[in-house]
Amino acid sequence: MKPSKPELPAFQIIKDTLLKEIQSGKWKEGDAIPAETALATQFGVSRMTVNRAVRELTSEQILTRIQGSGTYVAQQKYQATLVEIKSIAEEIRSRGHNHRSELHKLEAEAASEQLAAEFQVKPGHPLFHSVIVHFENEIAIQVEDRWVNSSVTPDYLQQDFSSMTPNEYLVAVAPLQGVDYSIEAMQPPKQIAEMLHISSKEACLVLHRKTRSLGMIATSVTMWHPGKRYQFAGSF
Repeated sequence: MKPSKPELPAFQIIKDTLLKEIQSGKWKEGDAIPAETALATQFGVSRMTVNRAVRELTSEQILTRIQGSGTYVAQQKYQATLVEIKSIAEEIRSRGHNHRSELHKLEAEAASEQLAAEFQVKPGHPLFHSVIVHFENEIAIQVEDRWVNSSVTPDYLQQDFSSMTPNEYLVAVAPLQGVDYSIEAMQPPKQIAEMLHISSKEACLVLHRKTRSLGMIATSVTMWHPGKRYQFAGSF
């Protein structure tokens, strides 16, 4: 049984619609969006309601306003982050290697108080939890432990993650608004070590990442990598 979607306020519906137009490629970087008066007529709301949606997208650097000219799709800057938001499968294939994955968990769970605070929802809010091990040429290089907000991607449990990664699915359905991340070296819990086929005494590189989409916290993921088999790299 799918969780019911909460009713969204009018400004959020407009905001989500504009985001989807951008994410789908209908409006590209530098394109002008319709005037607020036109959007107000389209959605049957006041211009003030439209203005709030546009102001929030502007503050999130999705749109940019030019005095006396109009509002345009801003240049997106997420590719400049140290850890690029891309699929582990894509990363592996770019090296000319083979990728496969093993699904260890895919289920709905009620948000604990800790997770509710992280996702900014009420305790008990339905979240989706997936645990997947990724292999490069049959060597385990990542355990992906991901929590997903059901309000952002209600169809998450119906996906076949043997044919695509959660990242590839989420990029397609949840336009990215922002990312927070941290990296640390940690010894893995016994269960993680077993999935990576390493000793629990072997250090791992651990990436914690939280993403925002549609005005909400969309995902919180912890990715464990064997320190001897993996490195983070980037360029500016």
